[in-house]
Amino acid sequence: MARSKPTDSTAPSGRGKAATGPGSRGRTTGGATAAGAVGAAGTGKAPKAGKPKAPKLGKDGQPKVGRLKRFGNQARMIKQAYSLTAKNDPKLPWFMLIAFVVVAGLIELVAILFGAPFLFLPIAIVLGLLAAMIVFGRRAQGSAYRQVEGQPGAAAWVLEGMRGDWRVSSGVAGTAQLDSVHRVLGRPGVILVGEGSPTRVRGLIAQEKKKIARVVGDTPIYDITVGDEEGQVPLRKLSTHVMKLPRNLSAGEVNTLGRRLAALGGARMPVPGGPLPGGRQMTVSQRQVRRR
Repeated sequence: MARSKPTDSTAPSGRGKAATGPGSRGRTTGGATAAGAVGAAGTGKAPKAGKPKAPKLGKDGQPKVGRLKRFGNQARMIKQAYSLTAKNDPKLPWFMLIAFVVVAGLIELVAILFGAPFLFLPIAIVLGLLAAMIVFGRRAQGSAYRQVEGQPGAAAWVLEGMRGDWRVSSGVAGTAQLDSVHRVLGRPGVILVGEGSPTRVRGLIAQEKKKIARVVGDTPIYDITVGDEEGQVPLRKLSTHVMKLPRNLSAGEVNTLGRRLAALGGARMPVPGGPLPGGRQMTVSQRQVRRR
């Protein structure tokens, strides 16, 4: 009698067992992974990647510099300024040493009187270094002024180094003999600064004042002649003289006048931007020391 074949459709067959074997688990996992990738592509989301961080910007719009790097830059500038000043002023180290010893000695003398010499020692050192740096700044400033005094463009160099909102236009008028007039706009009003021969500069200032008066209206116009004669302002006192002028305008009025004067234009003389003996240009360190 022939044996009948099973008719139960739910009975597992050899092919079904093969589908549920270990090999099918790997294929199922691969399929799920592929499906996940397709789903991610369908949503339009790309795998997350590390985004480069944008540098932090300061108030001036430039990337911020770390404190250590900024301190290093300042130290290099001071070192350069010291070496340049020491060449023209051989007595600079001695004056700095005397200032340090005198100030530190006075602090220590007071500390000894109070019976605590070691407690005031750090304060004495700090104040002594501060006194030495003040002497260094004064001597460096004087050395820079001695180098540029009497050269064409010296007044413009001083004016461009002033602190605050001063809008300097150098060489707005001049002669072939390098006499020149510089225009400064600030809170006091319009300031015309002339350098060169007093006779020729007087005429240049009068012409420039007449031209500016038609634009600025009732705004005060000051005129200054740089020199050592009577009625003139010495170069070393020029910035102090200008900054002591009375404040007659607001910041908004200064901006308005600045636009008017910019539209006025005018011939510009080839005035050196930073005069030095031998035709050399003023270094950054000398400008920094001069502004202190």
